[in-house]
This record gives sequence, structure tokens and C-alpha cells, in this order.
Amino acid sequence: MTTIYIAEDQEMLNSALSAILDLEDDFEIVGNATDGQTALQQIVALKPDIAILDIEMPQASGLDVAHELRLLKQDIKIIILTTFARKKYFEAAVASTVNAYLLKDSPTDELVETIHKILNGQTIYDPKLVSSILTATKNPLTPQELKIMREFSQGKGTQAIAESVFLSNGTVRNYISSILSKTGTHSRIEALNIAKKNNWID
Repeated sequence: MTTIYIAEDQEMLNSALSAILDLEDDFEIVGNATDGQTALQQIVALKPDIAILDIEMPQASGLDVAHELRLLKQDIKIIILTTFARKKYFEAAVASTVNAYLLKDSPTDELVETIHKILNGQTIYDPKLVSSILTATKNPLTPQELKIMREFSQGKGTQAIAESVFLSNGTVRNYISSILSKTGTHSRIEALNIAKKNNWID
């Protein structure tokens, strides 16, 4: 019997995953959590064969939990579930030697198949995630432009940005104009959408 622990902060999805996987004759759900800190403590105590971790959770992310489990040398197979095709997340997952990295909207039978594969020693990375990360457009923005973009992503106006980064209004406007030009957009919202899509900013 393969024991499985599920950490997912959306309670409905957590319950759904538990119910679906529990239908498999060779799987047993031994625990659940909706935050990373609880998950880490219970996984260490319960020692399941598989830990399925949401990438973003309160208190500690799935990647934080995976990293801690590896530091503690826990012999547990780790599956990361994500909705985010972000390069830094993928790199952190690889660094923590997770056994699988999957999109949340993957079919359930794909998750079941992945569990069987990693139990047999395979490592599974969702090809759609890998493709998205590898083909992301090269970031044309300078570090200062990215800093300005992060400021206006918080809904700040030009004056508030200028005060925050200790620049004049005119200089901030010039940076914003450069950002729009480099991204081929006509508004801050359009520029932000492109930057987030290509993982230039969080």
C-alpha cells in the first residue's frame, strides 16, 4: 500500500484530491494540511511514501517544505503541484530534487500514473510547464525598469513611485515610457501582463 500526504491550501481541491486518490486500491491518504508548516511537521512524523505539495501555501510554500524534507534526508517522493510556469519555481524544484512537477489542471489519471512512475524511480516534469519556461521571451527590461514596474504593479501612481524610489516624477515617467516602448504596449496594465506572462516579475 502506497501512503500519500496531501498539502493544498484550497480546501475543496484538497478534499477532491484525497477522495479521488483514495479510490485507488493501492493508495492510502494518511494526512492533509492547508499550510506548509503543518504539512512539514506531519510529513516528518507520518513518513508517507508520497508527499503531494501545492507550490503556494500559507506559512511555508511547497518548495520550502520540499527543501526542508531534503535537508532532513527524509526518504519521501515529492510531487509539486502548481498553476505557475515560473522559471525560478522550476529551478527551485529541480534543486530540491522533487520527483514530479505538475500543473494543477492535469487530468487525475495523469496524477495517478505519475505516482506509479515515480515509485518506479522516474522523474516527471510536465512538458507544458517545461516548454513554457524554456520558451519565455528574453527580458528586455533593465533592473531599474523592473523596479519601477514592481512599484506600479502595486497600483502606485507616478508621484508615489517617485517618492518610493527616490527619483523625480520626470525620471519615473521616462522609465515608464521606456517600459511601454520595450514591451510594445500602450498601458501599464498591458506591460504588466506581458511581464508576468514571461516571468520577468512575480
